[in-house]
Amino acid sequence: IKLNWRRIALFFCIAVFLVSGALLLRDLIQASQERAANEALAAMVRAARGGDSGPSGPSGSGTGLQDGTSQPVFPKYAASGLLYRYDALYNMNNDMAGWLYIEDTQIDYPVMFTPDDPEYYIHRGFDRKYAASGCLFIGAGSAPDGSNVLIYGHHMKNGSMLAGIMQYADAAFAQAHPVIHFDTLTEEGSYEVVAAFYTKAYTSKFQYQTYTDLTEEETFNSYISQVRRAAAYDAGTEVSFGDQLLTL
Repeated sequence: IKLNWRRIALFFCIAVFLVSGALLLRDLIQASQERAANEALAAMVRAARGGDSGPSGPSGSGTGLQDGTSQPVFPKYAASGLLYRYDALYNMNNDMAGWLYIEDTQIDYPVMFTPDDPEYYIHRGFDRKYAASGCLFIGAGSAPDGSNVLIYGHHMKNGSMLAGIMQYADAAFAQAHPVIHFDTLTEEGSYEVVAAFYTKAYTSKFQYQTYTDLTEEETFNSYISQVRRAAAYDAGTEVSFGDQLLTL
C-alpha cells in the first residue's frame, strides 16, 4: 500500500510538472505573439514617421520621392485630416486615440480611448481579441485633449507595455530622456518630464488618478504640489497653470 501511494504521489508530481510546463510554454508563446503584433503596428508607424513631412520626418510636402533617394515623402496629413502616420491604423481600429513613444524603451504603442468602457483594452489587443498584455488606454475621466491625460498599461515581465517607465526611477535616465512623445491623431505632442514617483494605488493619501480635470488653478496647483513632494528627484522642469499634463 505504501508503494502504491508513492507511485500515485510521483505520478501526481509529474502531472503537475507537465501541466505547469505546458501553461508556461503557452504563456511564453502568447507573449511572443502579442509582442510581434505590437511590433508590426510600430513598424507601420515608424515607416510613415520616417517618411512624412512632420517635425520628426524629412521636410517637404506632397508625395513622390526625395531627390537622389528612394525614400518616399508623404504629406503630414492624410485626406482624412489625421496625421498621415496614424491614418491607416485608425482605419483598422477607430478606438485608437494616439501614440506613445519613449526613446530607448519598448514603449512605442497605440493608445486607445473608449470612454463608455475605459478598461475595455485592459486585456484586449489592437485587434480587439484577448491579449494578456492588453493595450495602453486613456483612463476614466480623462481624454486625449484633456488637461491631464492619464494613460494606463500593464507592467509586463518581458519589458513590454509600460514596464519601460520604471527606468525613470533613475535620475540619470530621466536626464538623458527628458522628453516623452504622445501624439493625438491630429497633433504631435512632446512632454517634458516633471516628476517620477512611487505610490500605492488607492491607499496613498495622494490619489493622483483622481486628478483628471486640472482646469481650475487651485486644483492644478494642489496636484503639482503633491507631485513635487512625491518625486524621487528634482527633474528641474518648470510647470505652469494651463500646461497640459501627461500621467503614465
